[in-house]
Amino acid sequence: MKQYGYARVSTREQNERRQFDALIKFGIMPCDIYMDKQSGKDFDRKQYKELMLRIKPGDLLIVKSIDRLGRSYAEILNEWKRITKEIEADIVILDMPLLDTRRKSDLTGTLISDIVLQILSYVAESLCTSILMLRIFVNR
Repeated sequence: MKQYGYARVSTREQNERRQFDALIKFGIMPCDIYMDKQSGKDFDRKQYKELMLRIKPGDLLIVKSIDRLGRSYAEILNEWKRITKEIEADIVILDMPLLDTRRKSDLTGTLISDIVLQILSYVAESLCTSILMLRIFVNR
């Protein structure tokens, strides 16, 4: 089993250090951390694509928070399914311990994880939309 970390910030001005430090603290080697500096509106990101080429069945993907994975509700759910079901790798979201697919045999845990994932994916997209609307309003 190989462990990978993924970090993302939306702009070049944002600092990814907090995410990077959390991944290192978890035990991810710096050479196994993939980081993008671009929007999370979709998964068309250079480092993320590179990570998906490397991740194999039984590997573990660590992400600081669900909104660092992406911002689109539907795309987060689809990507989660692709990683856990098609690739057969596990995912851990550090800021939300319930989102840890390593506990697959616990049916109640899986149900709770699925519900939490859907709620947090929705919040990630809603927050992005709210910020965009606020920017439009402020720039009037």
